[in-house]
Amino acid sequence: MPFEVVLLIFMVVIALPWMVMHYMTKWKTAATITSDDEVLLEELYNLAKRLDERMDTVERLVASDDPSFSPVKRLMADQETDNQQLRELEQLIAEKKGSKV
Repeated sequence: MPFEVVLLIFMVVIALPWMVMHYMTKWKTAATITSDDEVLLEELYNLAKRLDERMDTVERLVASDDPSFSPVKRLMADQETDNQQLRELEQLIAEKKGSKV
């Protein structure tokens, strides 16, 4: 058998399935979020909540000193639409913590 035929058979039988399987596993692992990413996201969420509480405090202090002060429109903890999204996020975090235990 000529070398080209052997090479062609090798490429079709061995190399092609190996490449397909290799990249399939790469795609599957790249599409998932790691546990380190989840921890980082939870820390960022908690930091954002603390910063939001600090902003509320600063705005209250400034408003008490200057009656003409009006806060900038942002997500407010006392608005029902924002609270619903926050509750959903906190529920997902609680479920995730419950499944890890």
